Amino acid sequence: MNIQLTTRILFATDFSDGAARAQEYATSLALAWDAGLDLLHVLEGPAWMPSHTASSSSLEQIHEDVTPQLDEMQKQIARRGVAATVRQVRGIPSEQINQIAKDRGIDLVVLGTEGRTGRDYRLPGRTAERVTKTAPCPVLAVPSLREGAVRHVTAVESPILIQHILTPVDFSSPSLASLEYAIQFANRVGAKLTLLHVLEPVFHDLGLGLGQIEQEPVKRAHWEAHLSELATFVRSFGLPADSVVCGGIPSHSILACALQRQCDLIVMGTHGRRGLSNGRFGSVAEAVLRQTMCPVLTIRTPKFSPGHRRVIFETAIAT
Repeated sequence: MNIQLTTRILFATDFSDGAARAQEYATSLALAWDAGLDLLHVLEGPAWMPSHTASSSSLEQIHEDVTPQLDEMQKQIARRGVAATVRQVRGIPSEQINQIAKDRGIDLVVLGTEGRTGRDYRLPGRTAERVTKTAPCPVLAVPSLREGAVRHVTAVESPILIQHILTPVDFSSPSLASLEYAIQFANRVGAKLTLLHVLEPVFHDLGLGLGQIEQEPVKRAHWEAHLSELATFVRSFGLPADSVVCGGIPSHSILACALQRQCDLIVMGTHGRRGLSNGRFGSVAEAVLRQTMCPVLTIRTPKFSPGHRRVIFETAIAT
């Protein structure tokens, strides 16, 4: 199993601490996949702004100020053995990132989850959420290092090691597609996979009687068997994999599992069984993005190479 999952990566930067860490991930993954790298900086402001306005003059000054920084960043990346193309555009960051990703045929977008604040050329933290919702390809959102982070997360200056990937699975089509992507990703970087299924708590109220609560052990055994079967299937490709079923609020359980098992990366779909049906688009993915201490790779539209043969089939599993 040797699939070329990524041939072109787009790295969006605003020169914040989060972006600096994201840069290392973008560079390391470009090396791992032998992929091309596009370096993007967005000057936040209307693309139609007349050149004679004060705001436009301010943006032009920022453009002049950050150009040397982009040149230096390009040289840093080149020293790692990756040739990056540089682009500066004006507009709304999330819109520009997604449009360029579409125009350039990008396979993976990489950006920080927390941007600068109080600066005209900031890339706001919410940009990661907006890009995740609408990007034409998977998105890797990288948080800045913080106190209490997973102990073996590497510093910005060191090569990134992704050794343990957590993949939440609710057996919906999006989550199985994200598992497919995670398998190919783990195979390329030599990582272990942990498959996680979260049983949401059952509340004893007017809608749920005692009989339904008593069925919970049976449901847990049901999902443990299915998840264990998936993990066994993953191991058949020579990848180390295990599975865990736990109860709780999905986002909390995902974050807790990633921390307890010292995962380097979370790979998940942007919506699952509950995402779009009740209008809470990607609510679990959004909650994970806002609180995570390790990078999160969200799969809204998985991109596989032409002729790719699926290994995980989206078979309906009765609940």
